[in-house]
Amino acid sequence: MNHPLTDAIAARTSVNFFDPARTLEDDQLHTLIAWATRAPTAFNLQNWRFIAVRSDAGKRRLRELAWNQPKVTDAAVTFIVVGVLPQAAWTADRLQPSVAAGFMPAGMVPSWETAASQLYTDAPQTQRDEAVRSATFGASTLMLAGQAQGLSASPMTGFDPVGVADAFGLRPDEVPVMLVAMGYAKPGNWPQKPRRPVTDVLELA
Repeated sequence: MNHPLTDAIAARTSVNFFDPARTLEDDQLHTLIAWATRAPTAFNLQNWRFIAVRSDAGKRRLRELAWNQPKVTDAAVTFIVVGVLPQAAWTADRLQPSVAAGFMPAGMVPSWETAASQLYTDAPQTQRDEAVRSATFGASTLMLAGQAQGLSASPMTGFDPVGVADAFGLRPDEVPVMLVAMGYAKPGNWPQKPRRPVTDVLELA
């Protein structure tokens, strides 16, 4: 059965060639990130940030840290998708809107805070894993949101994370997980590459 979401997944490609003459306005960037933040996070901590690099100077600086890949400067924007190491202390604040909306009982919040504390306190590897997971969910949703608005994207892990963190002022508790170049595709990009058969990757237990 066709559906706009599955159609978008089927049409998505990783684009290497963007039209450098076409840009994105502030409201388009805000809309894209509003959709990206609909992605799930553990305990609804929403432990991510998105840095929209679109100025000429910013793009040049980022391209130098991304193996000199032209798509960083050709795309309308390249997002630095940042995962933030989660803290249990954020739980009550991040859950308050759900309580205010009336679907989450206020008495449930302390148990979630306790669970988050047990999971993350003195567990740096778990915190980092969660930061990477959250940022990855956000990046994936961002790309689909762009696809729905007629944009193309390319997720990128080919960059210097330490250099990016330094050049763009990331905090010690922030991890630059990936870049997402986004804009309008030029002709000459490949179609979506074939995938392995489902029988090769699915196990029914």
